[in-house]
Amino acid sequence: MRSIVPAGVLTAALLAAHSSESADDIRPVPFKTAAKLADQLMLPSPHQTRIGGWLGERVLNNERNRLVKVDLEPLLAGFRQRPGSHPWIGEHIGKWMHAATLAWAYTGDAELRQKLDYAAAELIKTQEPDGYLGTYVPGQRFGLYRGADWDVWSHKYNLMGLLTYYQYTGNPAALEACRKMGDLLVRTFPAQKSILAAGTHVGMAATSVLEPMALLYRHTGDERYLDFCRYIVAAWDEPEGPKIIATLLAERQVNKTANAKAYEMLSNLVGLCELARATGDRQLLEPVLIAWQDIVDKRLYLTGTASQGEHFREDHDLPNDSAAHVGETCVTTTWIQLNSQLMRLTGEACFGDQLEKTWLNHLAAAQRPDGAQWCYFTALEGVKPYGPGISCCVSSGPRGMAMVPQHACLIRPAANAAEADALVVNLFGPGTFSSMLYGGVVTIEQQTDFPHSGHVTMVVKEGGPKRFAVQVRAPKWAELIAMTVNGEEVPAAADKGWIRVPARQWLSGDKLEFELRVGARIILGNHGNVGRAALAWGPLVLAYDMNQSPQHEAPALLVLGEVRGRPQLVLRSPPGEPLRWEAMVRSVRQPEPHPAVFVPFADAGADGGRYQVWLRAPGEALPQADSLSAFMPESRSREGNVAGSVTDGDASTFVVTFDGRPAQEDWFAVEFDAPVTVGRVTFAHGQTFHDGGWFDTSGGKPEIQIKRGSDSPWESVARLDAYPATTAIDSQGLKPGQAFTSPLPQLVRAVALRVVGKPASGDNPRQAFSSCAELQVFAP
Repeated sequence: MRSIVPAGVLTAALLAAHSSESADDIRPVPFKTAAKLADQLMLPSPHQTRIGGWLGERVLNNERNRLVKVDLEPLLAGFRQRPGSHPWIGEHIGKWMHAATLAWAYTGDAELRQKLDYAAAELIKTQEPDGYLGTYVPGQRFGLYRGADWDVWSHKYNLMGLLTYYQYTGNPAALEACRKMGDLLVRTFPAQKSILAAGTHVGMAATSVLEPMALLYRHTGDERYLDFCRYIVAAWDEPEGPKIIATLLAERQVNKTANAKAYEMLSNLVGLCELARATGDRQLLEPVLIAWQDIVDKRLYLTGTASQGEHFREDHDLPNDSAAHVGETCVTTTWIQLNSQLMRLTGEACFGDQLEKTWLNHLAAAQRPDGAQWCYFTALEGVKPYGPGISCCVSSGPRGMAMVPQHACLIRPAANAAEADALVVNLFGPGTFSSMLYGGVVTIEQQTDFPHSGHVTMVVKEGGPKRFAVQVRAPKWAELIAMTVNGEEVPAAADKGWIRVPARQWLSGDKLEFELRVGARIILGNHGNVGRAALAWGPLVLAYDMNQSPQHEAPALLVLGEVRGRPQLVLRSPPGEPLRWEAMVRSVRQPEPHPAVFVPFADAGADGGRYQVWLRAPGEALPQADSLSAFMPESRSREGNVAGSVTDGDASTFVVTFDGRPAQEDWFAVEFDAPVTVGRVTFAHGQTFHDGGWFDTSGGKPEIQIKRGSDSPWESVARLDAYPATTAIDSQGLKPGQAFTSPLPQLVRAVALRVVGKPASGDNPRQAFSSCAELQVFAP
């Protein structure tokens, strides 16, 4: 068990070539070239901050259950033995190093530092004499070859990982490896070819190396790297280029820029910010701000992510379901990076608003609460597809989470010697912050039980007397109730998104207290969510969690209830326990208002159950039945491990019979309130998995069986002949929700109906299971 390092304390095992130093001696390596566009808000070193509470636990879980435990050997294998196992295997070690360095600089974890040193040393060993540090064979480098078209992209992430590692360790070998990569890129583009010829997605994958090349310039002062950055920007306007700046200035829409690929475009915009900082060219920020505003206005989900199917789509086209491939985690993380850049460069609070929204909601929702696994896509309804293994998103998510501590409290440097620095509060959870302000070091402790309440006490723990101002972000979800210093009220009105407390002399033990109104919010849907509503508590977007609710009702059955015309939302969990709210709902099966459980969207579905953010709004009618079986009681041969429904009219929900065991027969059944006349039956496939999820029809098609009375035996009345000719290991390409209808040879009266078949095993013959999304019954 690793201990949490107190604020201001950081220990590390340095490389053998470095002498052992105390944490207070470890500081980020200063840039050799100063920024020409100064940051309005300065990030602290990660070790200067310690955050607690719900978000703080997520940050620690990211380090202790993911980053420390990643197997580095598959990430290094493609460099040691080229070619790698797939075209973009080279991106993952750099992503891991970026996240792991920030995490180590935050916690001081010796095990993680040892792993970082090993990763850096082993990666650098594979660098070729000319500087090449990719995973492709000679003859297939820096081009768009089949299976070898992400070379610059991989070098980009190696640069990011090694530069971050160098920044916090001072290891000169890491910087030298980056120089060699930079020199190779400078020699290759454009002298040998256009950089667009080495990048997918209209060249945007390759040109996103802009960010680390600008950082390499600032670390070395080598003007060639800055010239290369300017070349990249010019290359955007080549005949086949993405024309990022030109299109954003003309069209003002990201979905009309290049091929609208969200991850790569955002990465280039992050690079533009870094180039603006390096050159002082403020005009470079204009297209970035245009893109940001377009995303916020038309393409941003309530939970703080963007994209479906990895692209920016049409205005307000924001579907909720998993089939739309919502919110790629790479996009979510790069959106965080962009808002961090803009917050630093402009000092404006609106970017802090977006950071809070995304960290507390969509990025945390993509992370399994224990931190061990991540989702590639994270829909606003459905079942979360957490996964380990190697993918771009599993590698990206930890980077976004590792960035949190540096953005809890920041410093606004004084404009001149006559003014005072300001401590800037951006996140409202508990924690400590230690920083060098004008005149010396000061340590602040932030005490709160947020989000249970919005009361925050900031105590000067040591370092006084010091003169500084305080600025607190005024969040959109709350209003300031009161602010006091040592019990005396101070005037504190919001100004451009900040609540400003004038500079004063602070002594050890001084207290700044403020209270934000935290409570229930209802958000009425528009565009694709007309007639729906979502519940929120302060900045947290909530979701109905089917497994947590006592009735276990499918979300499609529900309408948010009202108490005296308002939704009722009550926080039921005390501080320190998992967050749970109770709200009133109505349902098809229980029309009178009754309680249901809501949890943070980030925690919803953590146990594999179904969840949903947008429900039918208060006052909306209950859903109507199309099928005779709609909303009727259902059952199956084995309970399985997915909590969906086959009678809710929603083919995106499904159930399975998986229990890790073999079976010769599975069935999915529905019961009727009274005998019904059946003329045809539709069975919709649930989902195909590598180890089953479908019926094996090699011995016969699934059968339709009925019960004529409550005490009657099951009898076969038809077969599901439309079901494909599958085997135990071959699903014949079955798609989620794919429906098969069979008319009955003659009308029958029934009180129950089921579909019976043999479950499939896929690649694991030691077990077998099947799935079903819908079982619909129709009259003639």
